[in-house]
Amino acid sequence: MRDVASYVRPVRLNKFISETGACSRREADDWIAAGRVTINGQPAGVGSVVGDGDEVAVDGRIITAKDKPKPVYIALNKPVGVVCTTDRRDPDNIVDHVDHPERVFPIGRLDKDSDGLILLTNDGDIVNEVLRVEHDHEKEYAVTVDHAVTDEFLAAMARGVRIDAGLTRPCKTWSLGARAFGIVLTQGLNRQIRKMCEALGYQVLGLTRVRIMHIELGHLKPGRWRNLTEAEVAGLAPKAPRVAAPAAPRVVAPVKAGPSVGKPAPAGGAKPRPAPIPFGQPGGVGGPPIDRRSAGGRGGRPGPRRGR
Repeated sequence: MRDVASYVRPVRLNKFISETGACSRREADDWIAAGRVTINGQPAGVGSVVGDGDEVAVDGRIITAKDKPKPVYIALNKPVGVVCTTDRRDPDNIVDHVDHPERVFPIGRLDKDSDGLILLTNDGDIVNEVLRVEHDHEKEYAVTVDHAVTDEFLAAMARGVRIDAGLTRPCKTWSLGARAFGIVLTQGLNRQIRKMCEALGYQVLGLTRVRIMHIELGHLKPGRWRNLTEAEVAGLAPKAPRVAAPAAPRVVAPVKAGPSVGKPAPAGGAKPRPAPIPFGQPGGVGGPPIDRRSAGGRGGRPGPRRGR
């Protein structure tokens, strides 16, 4: 009996293939476009979705959810010269440098000329969580430049610098020495720190990433890698949306009935206001003033005229 893939809910075909460890999602799309992938014996198309009971095969070999490898999470101290690519045609690619038995790929990038912390995994969901700009995840760097770091330079970097990609976000900066400083970014534009320094007349001589979110480089030697701890992995997992607590029911005190049915009694025992005088009548809007000498009482209507 053939091994049939089993899913909890429908997923995109490229995602399913990548999660079996066969390749990346981009490579899966290439395989699908090349006609190497079938669903239930029929050629699949890019963007196809597979669900419970569907049978997926690559080059005639059936792949299933059971082929999904154990999740791998790695912290690497990338040396200068290693390129953050999975393209094995590049002799300096990071995958061959790590040489892990599982197929892993880098989370984000670190310039070839830079060194320090970079994470690798085979978990595509974690990658999306870490790289989304709106999550404002911090990345910390130690930078060496070609001349003295001044307070003005640090302040300008912290405010944001206009580079080819636009104005960078405000960030944290501090001095690490005469020609070195620390910086924390919440965005990852291409060669961002180098371009920010160049815009302010500085040249970067050395750039090391020392932290990604809650994960630190520590004493990891250049070129070496380690597995993340359970606590570190847990901190990378997508956060569940916060649900606001229901508001307490509003208690409204009953209104005591006043002397008039349906109307509350005037506050403080105040007398009710007199009814307005109709338009055009004496004392009203558009009417003549009241002749109080002949009025029948204060504020009343004028009385009848007496005969001579």
